[in-house]
Amino acid sequence: MKNVMEINGYKALIAFDPETNLFRGEFIDLNGGADFYAADVQSLHREGEVSLKVFLDMCREDNVEPRKNYSGKLMVRLPVELHQRAAISAASKGKSLNAWLADVVAQASV
Repeated sequence: MKNVMEINGYKALIAFDPETNLFRGEFIDLNGGADFYAADVQSLHREGEVSLKVFLDMCREDNVEPRKNYSGKLMVRLPVELHQRAAISAASKGKSLNAWLADVVAQASV
């Protein structure tokens, strides 16, 4: 099971790692990798703050934007039947396929 934890305005994906018997956090939307481990939620949050601070300090030193940039363009490949069903669903709502997909993604995203 995976969950999202917010630390100082940045989101991290949290999962349990059975090999280490620890929770693992990995920041998403960063322009590089930053992860952290701990045995409990409180410690995980604390370790996440430390990991994020190190990452942000390095970005400042290197004059690098810490957040990943997104273009707003997304290439999606679907099976033919699913593409057809999506197009029909979009048309039935009076929307373009692109607008319909944007709505579906918005409803399903965190």
